[in-house]
Amino acid sequence: MLKWSLVLLVIAVVLGIFGFVGIIEAAAAIFKVLFWVFLALFVISLFFGRGRSTR
Repeated sequence: MLKWSLVLLVIAVVLGIFGFVGIIEAAAAIFKVLFWVFLALFVISLFFGRGRSTR
């Protein structure tokens, strides 16, 4: 899933260079949603990963 967000970021940058405004807005919106999903998953993994020990 992280790979797809990076792919969408690259697509958004390339389309922004060429001036495809409608497509870049859609790709940027998807990228923003994926960013917040990954951030939430990261915070959740920090809290639930604390209780585990390596022993």
